[in-house]
Amino acid sequence: MSLSSDQTPPAKPKISPEERRRRTADRLTMIRLKMAIGRELEERGITKPAEIGDALGMPPAEATKLLTRHQWREGDVGRLEAAAARLGVHTPEPASV
Repeated sequence: MSLSSDQTPPAKPKISPEERRRRTADRLTMIRLKMAIGRELEERGITKPAEIGDALGMPPAEATKLLTRHQWREGDVGRLEAAAARLGVHTPEPASV
């Protein structure tokens, strides 16, 4: 099916450079937090979804999705920071460039 000239799809809104930088910083923070949380869970021998959910204080499915999802979603950094704090995990801040 082809679209006629009067049925063009709506243009995808562009994000501002500031928003792009914020999202990139969030992604890097998420990677650091996921690695630190994963390392801590592994050191504690916590491997099953139910155990991970209990350790992070959330339902097992939500905890598993949070730790394995690759797509950036609004609010994930806050949830990961809360999970890290609950485990007592501290992640070093990246060096300024």
